[in-house]
Amino acid sequence: MSLKNKLNRFKAHMNISDHDKEGSAPLEQLSKLPYLGEWKKAGASPYFHENQFCYIKEIRYPLDYQHGKYSLKDFLTAFSMWEEFSGRHPLSVKGMSPTDLFFFDTETTGLYGGAGNSIFLLGYARFVGNEFVLRQNFLPEPGFEVALYKSFLENVDYTTLVTYNGKAFDWPQVKTQHTLVRQHVPKLPAFGHFDLYHASRRLWKSNLESVKLARVEEEILGVKRKDDIPGYLAPMIYFDYVERKNPEAILKVLKHNEIDILSLITLYTHLTYQIHGMDPGQTPAEKMHIAKWYQYIGERDLAASTFEIAASEGDFSAKHQHAFYLKKAGKYDDARKLWLEVTTHGEDSVKKDAYIELAKLMEHQYKDYVKAIEYTSAAMELHSLKDDLFTKNANKRMTRLLGRK
Repeated sequence: MSLKNKLNRFKAHMNISDHDKEGSAPLEQLSKLPYLGEWKKAGASPYFHENQFCYIKEIRYPLDYQHGKYSLKDFLTAFSMWEEFSGRHPLSVKGMSPTDLFFFDTETTGLYGGAGNSIFLLGYARFVGNEFVLRQNFLPEPGFEVALYKSFLENVDYTTLVTYNGKAFDWPQVKTQHTLVRQHVPKLPAFGHFDLYHASRRLWKSNLESVKLARVEEEILGVKRKDDIPGYLAPMIYFDYVERKNPEAILKVLKHNEIDILSLITLYTHLTYQIHGMDPGQTPAEKMHIAKWYQYIGERDLAASTFEIAASEGDFSAKHQHAFYLKKAGKYDDARKLWLEVTTHGEDSVKKDAYIELAKLMEHQYKDYVKAIEYTSAAMELHSLKDDLFTKNANKRMTRLLGRK
């Protein structure tokens, strides 16, 4: 189905024509809004636009508020670390202000993207003055999207979004639905984007069952949710609210979203501490993943120093990686020593690679072809496949070495 047809399908459910509806009948008086008292008690107020309205809930958090293993003031400490950072990094805020980060999360009527999935909650927080201000714009029923997006866009000013899988899910949904109401609301401003999902995968995908935010919260950030509504129930609860208007259950969905946003602040703080090596509980494996990240973005000096730290703490994968930098620097004996350690104590997969690197050293730097054959043979014994690129290259190396022996 074409994008135009998809958008037309959306319009049919959103009470939007191609022209302004200035002549529409006014909304009922405030006193007639259902359960208004419960909404006000929860800290939410109605926002009106022409014949539509939405609710806006605001919560203010002092900097000593603790969420998981960090307080909100630790975010400012993490932020200041980047000013002393000498390299480049995708999460760097060097030269920015703490007010520039806009922590953003949505709740939708479906767990996946695509036609028929609508946003009913826009949640966001930022540092303002000497506190964090968290706001949530809630859609009370389908068809009031103009009020929802107008209330959101006329009062936000963001430079960089911080999301969790927002590049793939949240923001594409916002863009799609904004297209439907763009004639009635402000434009979406340009912005940078820190997607912390990808950072979490880099650091913890190998030791967590999943890197969903809830799992990262529990296992990494020390966030313990109580009486939380699971995210997958949010669409069902929203449709129940649309039918009955009682906000008791939907307010729990707003609470779930509120915790998600606070966790984005804590996660950005924790990732910054990790990247800068300032987390006292950082494991050698985490240091190794940070080093690989530096390596991936071309920060070779930072990668080398971080591999060295992880290697000194006993991570054999880091020892293997650090040996490459020693070899490049001409420190062949030091590189050899590390690779020999890896072949003795490392896991089989890294042992195999270390044996090959030792064979290269023996052949090209030490001219010890007997040892090079020994190490190549040891690598081949650890390799189970018999007809792949590794085997072909190892056989080629062995043939060459036997000819030099």
